[in-house]
Amino acid sequence: MVREEITESTRTLQWKCVESRVDSKRLYYGRFILSPLMKGQADTIGIAMRRALLGEIEGTCITRAKSEKVPHEYSTVVGIEESVHEILLNLKEIVLRSNLYGIRDASICVRGPRYVTAQDIISPPSVEIVDTTQYIANLTEPIDLRIELQIKRDRGYRMKPITNSHDGSYSIDAVFMPVRNANHSIHSYGNGNEKQEILFLEIWTNGSLTPKEALYEASRNLIDLFVPFLHAEEENINFEENKNKFTLPPFTFQDRLSNLKKNKKGIPLKYIFIDQSELPSRTYNCLKRCDIHTLLDLLSKGQENLIKIEYFRIEDVKQILDTLQKHFAVDLPKKKF
Repeated sequence: MVREEITESTRTLQWKCVESRVDSKRLYYGRFILSPLMKGQADTIGIAMRRALLGEIEGTCITRAKSEKVPHEYSTVVGIEESVHEILLNLKEIVLRSNLYGIRDASICVRGPRYVTAQDIISPPSVEIVDTTQYIANLTEPIDLRIELQIKRDRGYRMKPITNSHDGSYSIDAVFMPVRNANHSIHSYGNGNEKQEILFLEIWTNGSLTPKEALYEASRNLIDLFVPFLHAEEENINFEENKNKFTLPPFTFQDRLSNLKKNKKGIPLKYIFIDQSELPSRTYNCLKRCDIHTLLDLLSKGQENLIKIEYFRIEDVKQILDTLQKHFAVDLPKKKF
């Protein structure tokens, strides 16, 4: 456990991790402060961050399992201590870490008698099992257990559809929420008009990312949500006279760029995010994993550093070059600047 003393500053807004600990492979804890804030600001930030931490961060889960010769979800199999339903519940609790999008396949193929754990899952290289000791089932007899799995990355919570399977394939309730819990509290100090606040944020994660990573990801997601408003003054809003409604013109990011170029008004590169550049999800995920979030981040890397990114191909670099030239009329330098 790491603890640091809280230092109050009245000059610049600062954040700090004041406590960090690992309770287990599937439970991380972090406590952060942000100060100094004016009265009311701590609540505004705390509420928004808690909602973003719990609802806007993506996670990876097992969403489907298939095993032949299983008549229904609540059936039992000779030689297996658990029912099919209990095995599905255990699979639901498996904690995974990945940057994949779409559906990936995995499998379990073992022979008893033995305990089956998360270590027995054969997964693609892009998927990492956080705790390989997580329990799945107990094979009490020399039988074969074969289960096909589907893995997906998403956000929030997905309830499985209530349908009867005819091929031994069953959906699993998916909790795509790496943050288990988040709280915020406020400490006020000072008097009268000089009163200021310190925001305390507590974050618990399931081990697929650290509380610091969760805080960073939630902050990024909040920024992305507010990006369209950064240049709101450039949009032409048509208010209809003598009516209680107004109409917004059709809006796309590319249209806004065109209008700004016509008006000879540049956009700071740090405000153009790579998820707005229509890159393929695979390319976007590789860049994001390397902390490349804005056009400025991308241009500062250069072509030589991009090709060194894990799972990155020369075709991906060419696609980025074409996208930058097409939408932003800029070239990616060969070397870092």
